[in-house]
Amino acid sequence: MSPQPQAAVGAPLSRVDGRLKVTGRATYAADHDIKGAVHAVVVDSTIARGRVTGIDTRAALALPGVLKVISHLNAPRLAYRDNPNLNNPPGRRLRVFQDDKVLFHGQPVAVVVATALETAQHAAGLVEIGYEARSPSTDMSDSDRTNEPVTYARGDADAAIGSAAVRLEMAYRTARNHHNAMEPQATVARWDGDRLTLWDKTQWVLGTQNELASVFGLPPESVRVISPFVGGGFGTGVRTWPNVTVAALAAREVGRPVKLVLTRKQLYFAVGYRPVYEYGVRLGSDRRGRLTAMTHDVRAETSTYEDFTEAILVAGQMLYSMPHVSQTYRRVPLDVNTPTWMRGPGYANASFAIESALDELAHETGVDPIELRRRNEPEDDESSGLPFSTRRLRDCYTTGAREFGWHRRNPEPRSTRDGDWLIGTGMATGVYDVLRSPAQARVRLDADGTALIESGTSDMGPGTYTSMTQVAADALGLTMRNVTFHLGDSRMPPTPPHGGSQTMGTVGSAVQDGCDQVRQQAVRLAVADRESPLYGVDPDGIVVRAGRLHVKDNPVRGETYQRLLTRNDRTHLETLGSFVPGESRFSMYAYSATFAEVAVDASLGLVRVRRMLGVCDAGRIISPKLADSQALGGMVGGIGTALLEHTVTDHRDGRIVNANLADYLVPVNADIPDLRAIFIDGEDLEAAPIGVKGLGEVVHIGVAPAIANAVFHATGRRVRELPITAEALL
Repeated sequence: MSPQPQAAVGAPLSRVDGRLKVTGRATYAADHDIKGAVHAVVVDSTIARGRVTGIDTRAALALPGVLKVISHLNAPRLAYRDNPNLNNPPGRRLRVFQDDKVLFHGQPVAVVVATALETAQHAAGLVEIGYEARSPSTDMSDSDRTNEPVTYARGDADAAIGSAAVRLEMAYRTARNHHNAMEPQATVARWDGDRLTLWDKTQWVLGTQNELASVFGLPPESVRVISPFVGGGFGTGVRTWPNVTVAALAAREVGRPVKLVLTRKQLYFAVGYRPVYEYGVRLGSDRRGRLTAMTHDVRAETSTYEDFTEAILVAGQMLYSMPHVSQTYRRVPLDVNTPTWMRGPGYANASFAIESALDELAHETGVDPIELRRRNEPEDDESSGLPFSTRRLRDCYTTGAREFGWHRRNPEPRSTRDGDWLIGTGMATGVYDVLRSPAQARVRLDADGTALIESGTSDMGPGTYTSMTQVAADALGLTMRNVTFHLGDSRMPPTPPHGGSQTMGTVGSAVQDGCDQVRQQAVRLAVADRESPLYGVDPDGIVVRAGRLHVKDNPVRGETYQRLLTRNDRTHLETLGSFVPGESRFSMYAYSATFAEVAVDASLGLVRVRRMLGVCDAGRIISPKLADSQALGGMVGGIGTALLEHTVTDHRDGRIVNANLADYLVPVNADIPDLRAIFIDGEDLEAAPIGVKGLGEVVHIGVAPAIANAVFHATGRRVRELPITAEALL
């Protein structure tokens, strides 16, 4: 007999959709060529606060090919029902074209619909808007307004710090960051009577379906959302933004399908961003670096109409052992559009402050930064009292220190040079929680020996098509080429948003469950079939490999799926797999340790990252090749956060000054050093039935503080604001 095929899970396989992407045949939202589609272009507000006093559309409507200009003056009233199944923050979400109020610079105030894109663009420039402008508040540092704070406390942090042998107080600040994914937000909307179909860039087809149903007062089943490919998201597609409503409204008003694609500039105010954070830290320890207390005073920007919050406080509650913790998290309402989640949401900003503070404590006490973290490792989660499901952070430190060559490090800042360059190394810890939400997947095994898996999840780049195919192939005992995985359609079984590192654990577990059920159906059918070579065999003694069922200890005695189903007049076997998380008895997190080496020009203050190593405890690794890609991408994003990315606002009118990729700097090839990732062996069956803990977020968290700590080691200058600029080091 031929040798048995290698298992798909754990193998470094290439992407099953790779050929589609490199040949341009992958269809992103704007690529859908819907018959009769016309084009829409949004007219944006040029003030940040006030109201619209008039709209002159005569010049725009006089252009041949312009079908309509829609604004609050002629738009129909929309339902905007509340819906708990949405990712909208508390507050009153923006209601497009429903009144004359302007809440932020760039708010949609009109939309032009025309038969050609160029015509719509030109006409949008001809629409004249009159305003009654009021002075906006867009600078968090100048505002003393805050929403109701979120607080946490255990012990008496103030008293413990007051009596501590070592006391430190620091203030950190991180800039606003924008996602700048390769694919802009885009929507094609078509109405068929009272039924709406959207081809949309989204990380959650179910969320977009529910949002549009609530906006237009429709039952959810009357809205279909299709999104087979997403060209990068990083969190910007986790909620549904007003441009989707604008496209659907325009399509209904002109009676034709409408395509609306946001410009690169519009992505800076039409969708969300990582907000500015001001993060104050006070800590106390003994002289050996053993933490006794820490306080966290956090401020972040939000909009005046929604109160955006994220998990900024969690790491400070559970990452290190200390009896006394006090935290306050205030959101400052400003005349800006609402922020949203961005890779490593909340945790990435917290890690910069906490991991920088730990590095400052290490320098103050003379304790090695890794040893300091080891001394403060908790036995259990001190915020909940629960044991950790798995926590291999010590292994991350040990492996990282060995592979990075940490022992060669001279701990004295500014002690190592390479010509005109000051050389420094630093490290930081990353942590991200395991999110678990219900998910489903439909599994069908056809009589030709192939399988089709469907689930309404998304793929914004991590390789969902491939990893789910790997899980299904092994569970069904098929080769990869005989399994097809479909996603990105709201008519498929529901899943949580494609974000928060939860897709592999939730959807992957649902795929595993459905495939297990179908395989068991086939085994039961074979055992009950008098003509089958497996008739009467104990089901537990039957295995499936390469589409063939056989007795575990006798590979000759068996038959194929195809023969079994055909003989029993079955066209297919089908079931619905599911993952339903139970009550948590453990504290579940993924962990990382990031090591960075930087070079800083002693005269110019320029910072270059020379090499970086990330060591991750993310449970079972389904696809090493995809995991490596995720880790390297997370490091690249962290380099951008640490050294380059910074949204600049003109606080006179709320205009974003650098709303383009020429002035908003992101890492390019010349900025990327030698990157390497290592994954600690071990599954976590408490986190997910397939043993994964999630990877996409934790590989990013900790990168920026590792770079900042390396810059301090190189220069002796502690920079507490991101991005780190040459000016800060001169």
